[in-house]
Amino acid sequence: MAPRAYWKGTLKLSLVSCPVVLYPATTAAEKTRFHLINRETGNRLKQQMVDSETGDVVESDQKGRGYELRKGKYVEIEPEELEAVQIESNHTIDIESFVPSEEIDQRYLNHPYYIAPDGKAAVDAFAVIRDAMKDQDRVALAKIVLTNREHIIAIEPLGKGLLGTTLRFPYELRDETEFFDDIKSPKITKDMVELAGHILHTKAAHFDPSKFKDDYETALKALVKRKASGKTIELPAREERPSNVVSLMDALKQSLKGGKKTAAKSHARRATGRRQAAKKAHRSTARHRKAG
Repeated sequence: MAPRAYWKGTLKLSLVSCPVVLYPATTAAEKTRFHLINRETGNRLKQQMVDSETGDVVESDQKGRGYELRKGKYVEIEPEELEAVQIESNHTIDIESFVPSEEIDQRYLNHPYYIAPDGKAAVDAFAVIRDAMKDQDRVALAKIVLTNREHIIAIEPLGKGLLGTTLRFPYELRDETEFFDDIKSPKITKDMVELAGHILHTKAAHFDPSKFKDDYETALKALVKRKASGKTIELPAREERPSNVVSLMDALKQSLKGGKKTAAKSHARRATGRRQAAKKAHRSTARHRKAG
C-alpha cells in the first residue's frame, strides 16, 4: 500500500510548474514505545488538561491559545485572528534561487521529505526541473507552508525524484560563541597533533549508514520480549570509572598502539583463515587420492 502524502501542491520554476506530493523521508514506526499504565489495573492512562491554579479539568470547548506577555499574564488569540496572518500561497513551492550545496550550513538542516510528481501529467515538467538541477549541481531554495507555518526548503535531485529538506530560520540557532568563547587555547606540541593524526588515519573509513546499529533499541526489544515471557530482568553491575590519571601524550601513544594491534590481529585472523582453508583443501585432496 502506497504511503499517504503529507502535502500536495505545485512545484514552480519561473513559468514551469507541476503538481507534486511530499512524503516524510524518516519514520519512527520501528522504535520501541512505552505507554503510561495503571500499575493496579494494567490499563492505559489517559491524559487530561487541568487548570494550573484551580486544578479543575478543562473541557475541550474551554481550551484556547494564549501568548505569555509576562509571568502568568497571557493575551488570548482567537482562531479567526490566527487566520488573518495565514500565508495565502500555502500549496505552492516557488523556487526563488539556486545556491551551491557546500554553502548550506549543516546546522540549518531540519526535516527531510521526498518530493515526487503527482500523476502522469506532471512527470514531464518534473523531469525537466529535476534534470536541469542535476546539470547545475546546485540546491534550490523555496518557500513552503507546512502545518500553517512558512518554511524555507532546500531541494536537490535524489535518484528519480527530489529531496526537500526544510531549513531552520536564523533565530532558531544558538550563537556558537556563547559556548566556545570560554574554551582555552593551550599549547599543544606538534608531536601530539601528529600522533592524533596517526590515530585518525587508523580509523579512516567511508560513510556507510548500513553499519549504524541502534544497540539501545535492540536491548529494549530484548528486554520487552524477556519480560513478556515471564523471565526476570537482571540488573547489570555498575562499571567503575578508572581513577588513574594518564598524561595526554601517554594516552595518544597507547591509542596508537591499540590501533596497530587491532590491525595486526585482523591481519593475523585473515592469515590463519587462509592457512586453515589450505590445510582443509590439502586433506581433501589426500583423501581423494587414497580413495582412488
